[in-house]
Amino acid sequence: SIEHGIDPTGTYAGGSDLQLECVDVYYREEASGRYAPRAVIVDLEPGTRDSVLARPYGGLFSPSNFVFGQTGSGNNWAKGHYTEGAELIGTVLDVIRKEAEASDALEGIQLNHAIGGGTGGGLGTLLISKFREEFGERFVCTFSIAPSPKVSDTVTEPYNAVLSFIQLVENVDATFMFDEQRLYDVCFRAPLNITAPTYRDLNQLTSGAMAGITTCVRFPTALNFRDLANSLVPSPRLHFVTPGLAPLTRRPPEHGALTVAELTSEMFREGNKLGSYRDAPNSKYLAAAGFFRGGISAAELDEQMLRVRSAHSSRIVNWIPNNIQHSHCEIPARGLVASAGYAVNSTGISTMFGSLLEYYSLMLRRRSFLHWYTGNGMEEAEFGEAQANMNDLIGEYLQAQDSEGPPAGWRSR
Repeated sequence: SIEHGIDPTGTYAGGSDLQLECVDVYYREEASGRYAPRAVIVDLEPGTRDSVLARPYGGLFSPSNFVFGQTGSGNNWAKGHYTEGAELIGTVLDVIRKEAEASDALEGIQLNHAIGGGTGGGLGTLLISKFREEFGERFVCTFSIAPSPKVSDTVTEPYNAVLSFIQLVENVDATFMFDEQRLYDVCFRAPLNITAPTYRDLNQLTSGAMAGITTCVRFPTALNFRDLANSLVPSPRLHFVTPGLAPLTRRPPEHGALTVAELTSEMFREGNKLGSYRDAPNSKYLAAAGFFRGGISAAELDEQMLRVRSAHSSRIVNWIPNNIQHSHCEIPARGLVASAGYAVNSTGISTMFGSLLEYYSLMLRRRSFLHWYTGNGMEEAEFGEAQANMNDLIGEYLQAQDSEGPPAGWRSR
């Protein structure tokens, strides 16, 4: 809201026409002239409503766009997908339908969720499956946070995450995949050096990356979101993209802003990724995009991006055309002179999937907690299907990594 010049009352108080040129993508203007987010906020337990409303900008959200259950999901994917979530889904879709009908031309839907929980994973993926039924070929993207057993004591998270991937693979056009462990690691190390990260710290990282990536739809740029997806997602199933951000903290004024050369060189740097995997020497970049912001030279940006592509050419597959893209938005990120968001589709993400699958498979072999799920509408066979789906996805990324050209059976967008 601040980047668009919208204050906590919904009133425009900005200073640039560019702030309002595409504001209707995420906001609707009411008859009073007030701007309200198009967001629909959903949870299976009501406590989060108060925490949202208590925030400085909580009053922006329309009360009718809050949809809450009463019992919660108990960190159980099956409750979110089959029982408690299924009871709420009709109400949620009614509210989403109302927002869609109020738009001039619905282009797509964005879902923000964490897949390790019963609500974000179970109900979130139930919603995804309904989007295709309701809105056909409209563009669907998610900003999804994957759990890590190393930083969470919720034992069912591996189940919830892997079960979610069936819908993420089949019914989403682009998934920007954060990782909980990586978010903590970025907070711990320099330059942030936060010894005890709070949810606010983690949310600032994710929202900063989301703000960078969505500049191409929130402000006038040469790259729209569907064009972005077509370049980042060379094949429909391989649409899991790692977000990144630079700088990771505000630079003190005496050090000045990052230069264009510095911002572009950060694009493939390990430390700027918000997904917890390390690119192995043989991993490949299928596609990437940089979203640059602030008062920087467009000509210099074009030149530096050519240099970055050349420097990393051995890691970028050469059989996917136009797979490195960039855009520039003149509106800077809050508190910064120049910044960038990144999105990288790397075969290295298969290692993160493999780590999740390892924990999942270990629990499944022991039949740990299966009765919690089968007692809430799931068939035991679904666990095997989810395991096979994840193995197939990992295999497809590795096949693309090892190929000198489009792999056999390759389906481009």
